[in-house]
Amino acid sequence: MARFCSSRLLLAAVCVLALIAGTVISAQRSSSTMASAATAFENSLSPEQRQKAVFPFSSAERVHWNFIPSEVFPRNGLLLRDMKENQRKLAHDLLKSALSQRGYMTAAAIMDLESTLGDIERRERESGLSAESMVRDPLKYYVSIFGTPSTKETWGWRVEGHHVSLHFTVVNGTLVASSPQFFGSNPAEVGEGPKKGLRLLGDQEDAARDLLMALNSVQRSKAIIQNVALEDIVTTNKVEINPLSPVGVTAAEMTAPQRDLLMKIVNIYISKMADDIAADRKAKVQKAGIEKIAFAWAGEAERGKKHYYRIQGPTFLIEHDNTQNEGNHVHSVWRDFNGDFGRDLLREHIAAVPH
Repeated sequence: MARFCSSRLLLAAVCVLALIAGTVISAQRSSSTMASAATAFENSLSPEQRQKAVFPFSSAERVHWNFIPSEVFPRNGLLLRDMKENQRKLAHDLLKSALSQRGYMTAAAIMDLESTLGDIERRERESGLSAESMVRDPLKYYVSIFGTPSTKETWGWRVEGHHVSLHFTVVNGTLVASSPQFFGSNPAEVGEGPKKGLRLLGDQEDAARDLLMALNSVQRSKAIIQNVALEDIVTTNKVEINPLSPVGVTAAEMTAPQRDLLMKIVNIYISKMADDIAADRKAKVQKAGIEKIAFAWAGEAERGKKHYYRIQGPTFLIEHDNTQNEGNHVHSVWRDFNGDFGRDLLREHIAAVPH
């Protein structure tokens, strides 16, 4: 029996190592596609546009990020609105180079949702319910490139605006970091008009609620950290984060079906990335230990009510908050404790290569 268990452990270890090796090789494809897309985009720019879009890799601008409207958080970069149509297409090609089809469609739909939000706020102003005056524009998103796109060197890029903040760092031409990854949605569910019923991030909310409902009473009492939802994601737009308080119920305390539901949520976030980047993320999560991942919930469980949940593993953090607008405004983020903005990859590269 002991020999059988040892064989199973050895096989599992070999599989994880093979997965990691495979993702390193496949990451070269992603980084190469990114470099080609970024180069094509940069080459299409006028000198004036390039001045706005391109920064040194060492610039502090690379970690200057947020997910709130630009009226509140001024941004740098080149606006989609200030590009020609062919340049916008090249900017979207850059997005497609790093995201899965699902991820790209989510990002594009969140941008497009600004028009719906603008219509809602205009009706509220006309009826005297709101004095909101922010400009809601699907083209009010900024593209920034840091360093020189290359298949051999270190560089990065960002696409950011209201409710979309995506960051990619390519180290040594092959290794890709893909966080912070932020997606938001206002409204979380469109209540009227031609898009009525649209829930752009409904899958990640429903999957978490399914897990909460699948827990037994003892597990649920441990998972629910408070009855009132947190007002927003705890980590906000901090540049560096540490693991949050170890709360909730761990995968080690779950049944196999419950763990599958937990990993379904994790995979919804991971699957927004291109296949090779997603595989690399998944390998890191597995290597750190799925049994150590914890799930915590705050607020009410009923759909449409204010709620917050957190999934935290040894290497990563997911936060999802739906409390604004009476529980109809989502903020969600994936953070890597050592990997945000490529910090771990950069440290490894500097240690391995004389500078």
